[in-house]
Amino acid sequence: MKVRTGFIYLSILTLFLTAASYFYWKPGLWSLIITGPIIFIGFYDLTQRRQTILRNFPVLGHFRYLLESIRPEIMQYFVETDTQGRPINRMFRSLIYQRAKDVTDTVPFGTQMDVYRSGYEWMDHSMYAIDESQVNNKPRISVGGKGCSQPYSASLLNVSAMSYGSLSKNAVLALNKGAKMGDFAQNTGEGSISPFHLEPEGDLIWQIGTGYFGCRTKAGNFCPDTFAEKASLDSVKMIEIKISQGAKPGHGGILPAAKNTPEIAAIRDVEPHTDVHSPPSHSAFSNPAELIDFISLLRERANGKPIGIKLCVGKKQEFIDICKTMLKTGITPDFITVDGGEGGTGAAPVEFSNSLGMPLRDGLAFVHDTLVGFGLKDEIKLIASGKIFTGFHIARALALGADMVSCARAMMMAIGCIQALECNTNSCPVGVATQDKTLMSGLDVNDKSVRVANFHRKTLKSFTELIAAAGVKSPEKLERKHINRRIGMNLIKKYDEIFPYTEKNALL
Repeated sequence: MKVRTGFIYLSILTLFLTAASYFYWKPGLWSLIITGPIIFIGFYDLTQRRQTILRNFPVLGHFRYLLESIRPEIMQYFVETDTQGRPINRMFRSLIYQRAKDVTDTVPFGTQMDVYRSGYEWMDHSMYAIDESQVNNKPRISVGGKGCSQPYSASLLNVSAMSYGSLSKNAVLALNKGAKMGDFAQNTGEGSISPFHLEPEGDLIWQIGTGYFGCRTKAGNFCPDTFAEKASLDSVKMIEIKISQGAKPGHGGILPAAKNTPEIAAIRDVEPHTDVHSPPSHSAFSNPAELIDFISLLRERANGKPIGIKLCVGKKQEFIDICKTMLKTGITPDFITVDGGEGGTGAAPVEFSNSLGMPLRDGLAFVHDTLVGFGLKDEIKLIASGKIFTGFHIARALALGADMVSCARAMMMAIGCIQALECNTNSCPVGVATQDKTLMSGLDVNDKSVRVANFHRKTLKSFTELIAAAGVKSPEKLERKHINRRIGMNLIKKYDEIFPYTEKNALL
């Protein structure tokens, strides 16, 4: 029995027994005095819309917030620890919640990290810092190379790939409505375009994975006609070919049978109530030349909308071969999304998450420098994806060569994710990563969409303030020399020393 339904039945039963006991046992009135406020609180929890935990778990949910009121970070000790048992990114989670709720995000008592620990990073500020009003606080990035006839003016920060199926209907609606409010884009993930991506009319980056969901034949191969039909939708601004993702590179996507409802199966063109495993690689191409041909085909069938690829860097030579083919054919993607091996997902084998794929910073620097070395960077925009939480993370990615960034985990937290680690069990308590209608109904779309827009706005404002403090007037002027990393107790290096630049055309 679900907690919400169970509470209602229990409340009715309690009221009935209390009233009945009054006629046989006069002190029964005292039980009503005790149980009455609890029942009132429970029904209030069921009707309020700001706290999903309380809507899904009336009365019981208050214990979580009681612990948070004693110590805001205490709940984070129950999830996501490193090998020594230390909480990871506790400060970032608190920051995301504060920005999403539009409350103060300042902190007392100075730096929250050990600044002398190896790996600590910081940005150089300037004695001649400029006012943030001199920096464009809503930078837009034009995506579209020489082969693109419908370039897209994108936000610097967008929602990274998360599929309907992995996420609930209400989660997708909240993210897209927030994107519409904040004028940024949502990546559909490889699960195709659902009605819930389209209803709020927010901008979409349609991701095409190895399963070709939404544009596949009965045999599971790519179908140009159904692709062209969906690519023509006004909401679709860019199309992304997912070659690999950071959480499980070389492994196809996973949709557990419990989440594969008839509605989701119809959207993906698969059988319902079955485990859906995408192939590890594409059937439409198997070498660089065929990949470039596929990009050209998609651009033609999408009437010139921007076409890009997403990959977690593996074998460097394979990417170099793609660049050589671009030079040979003169055909380039309009953008490349670089995902880090540290990226997250709701369902991935542990070994793939922990031990496969190049981390974001290494992969991003390599892809940028390779494109520059072959003289291709001017035609291609770079998107960084992988644990982007803060304005500093944006600055660091841009310093390494990204033109824009996208984030998934932070956006999930903005709509209420508490990292209960139930993503692959269909029992997410806050209705974000589940197809359980009772649980997802607790997630209020209108409230959470505002939080998504808040997080986007306040994070970009933080980024603007940060680069203004460094005396940098525009995002594209960020360089690797602006970022420092502690290598050891008495050794500090700038990013241009750790990731030396490659001269333009040096690889030709």
